[in-house]
Amino acid sequence: MRWLQSRLKLNTLRNQMLLGFLAVMLLILTFVGYLTFHSVSTLLKNNAEKHIQQTAVQANGRLEGILEQINSLTTLVSTNEYIQQLLLRDLEGQQPTFAERQALPPIINLVQLYTDDIKSVELYNKDGTRLYPLDGSSLKGKVPENLIELATQKEGSLVWYGIDPLDPTSLLAVRQISLIDRYFTTGGYLLIRSDRSKFALEGSLSGEGEKETILLLDSDGRLITSNDDTISQETAALLAGRSGDQTATIGDRSFVVVKQRSAVTGWTLLILTPVNVITQGISVLRTTIVVSAVIGTVLFTVLSFFLSTLITRPVFKLIKAMRSTRLGILRTTEKASSTMEIQELNYSYNKMVDNINELIQLVYEKELSRSHTELKALQAQINPHFLFNTLDVLYWSLLDKDEDELAGYVVAMSDLFRYTITGQSEEGWVRLRDELEHIGKYLYIMKVRFEDRLEWEIEASPEVQDAELPRLLLQPLVENAVLHGVESRIEPGRVKLKAAREGERIVITVEDDGIGMDEEKLSSLMEELDSGRVTSSKASGVGIANVQKRLQLFFPGTGEHAAVMHIDSQKGQGTTISIEIPVQGGTMP
Repeated sequence: MRWLQSRLKLNTLRNQMLLGFLAVMLLILTFVGYLTFHSVSTLLKNNAEKHIQQTAVQANGRLEGILEQINSLTTLVSTNEYIQQLLLRDLEGQQPTFAERQALPPIINLVQLYTDDIKSVELYNKDGTRLYPLDGSSLKGKVPENLIELATQKEGSLVWYGIDPLDPTSLLAVRQISLIDRYFTTGGYLLIRSDRSKFALEGSLSGEGEKETILLLDSDGRLITSNDDTISQETAALLAGRSGDQTATIGDRSFVVVKQRSAVTGWTLLILTPVNVITQGISVLRTTIVVSAVIGTVLFTVLSFFLSTLITRPVFKLIKAMRSTRLGILRTTEKASSTMEIQELNYSYNKMVDNINELIQLVYEKELSRSHTELKALQAQINPHFLFNTLDVLYWSLLDKDEDELAGYVVAMSDLFRYTITGQSEEGWVRLRDELEHIGKYLYIMKVRFEDRLEWEIEASPEVQDAELPRLLLQPLVENAVLHGVESRIEPGRVKLKAAREGERIVITVEDDGIGMDEEKLSSLMEELDSGRVTSSKASGVGIANVQKRLQLFFPGTGEHAAVMHIDSQKGQGTTISIEIPVQGGTMP
């Protein structure tokens, strides 16, 4: 029954994981698809707008090429020497004769000869009287006076007016003729009529079959030419009056409008590109992303179900094998799957079972050995009270025999043992005065051994007497000083212990005048202390390492809260070990 429940739970978990993976995959596909669509669509729109702008520049360049050709030919006419002399004499009061005027057509018709769709080129003197053709009409009756004034202000530049008021099929342009021999004063005017069809831009400017709508308007907003008859004069003027490139809707059609203004004529060229032409690639991109997302979702779902089944079946077999461990049966399993991950899992489980069996056997043997050891320890255990009572009996016995000095040594030894043995079950912190008293008794006992070879001194200021420090922290340092300051030399040695306060820290110094260490040995000792691997034949180094380790445990941290130990030694002059601890104490490890 439990096996069935576990399998149902695992199937439910698998289905939940599939749904979760599918939801995450759909979220990722949606985000990536949106990001891709937005980026590519923006790129397509920008490229389309740049393309349209380039098309407008090309179209405007084509128009300005036509205008420049007319400008160049009329410049040749206006600077012709015969015409210059004819207008100069007319300005001086000598009206041209009929024969002189008949000689004008070969010169003036040069414009019509090299330019198509030029209807007429007319020559007028400064007063506006027509010299060619020979009908004597006036310039003021054919063009507005402001156009004549503008041509005069331009000083010889070709000025385009736009649609001819007298002939809607023609475009007018006026050019002032400056007399070179009379300091470029006005000598007359050229009036050019051009067919409007010459400026018509038919077909696709881009050459890619796109159906642009091309409108050309003069400086007054009048429609000069258009390749779309459905756009009226009012609509064209409204589009030209708007600022910047924008999207416009005409009827049921939407266009991207690009404007290009001619610096030569002041006319405005409008190119209207249908929006659906620009967004055609975006629609294909949208369809592609949606189809790819649907196909990817279906494939992911099928493959996920297949892979989950491939994984869960071996897992069921492995769970069944592991279930037997609840009954205390630890046995390995056979190969559960050909999948590398399941094989690794099966191998790890079999290895774990083997290790557990080995550990069970090892623990059993250790527990058996431990039982024997504890039994022997209990049999060999000495009651501390028995030891102290024995020392007391020895003390009174020595007093009865008037051995006062030996009795003092026994008392010191008893206190030393009591401080060392009974303190292990108490808190690890003691006052400095207690630690110094213990050190004094230790040195008193060492005096029995070394007699006159040992001199010692303990100096501590009153403000540090109640400072707390770990029990038996200083004894290893004093032992080290005795071993190297007294035992290692024949002549008498001296050990000095000093404790004082310096700011917010207490400095405890243990100094001896023994054999000391050279720089190489001192550096080696410091490296061993830093690495924690101290080796010493007399265990002094091990004692120093123990003190350093306890300082790190009882005074953790950095800066003012940490304890520091310094070692200063010179060969033949002795060794000084100093400990700095914070006044406020440390913490229990």
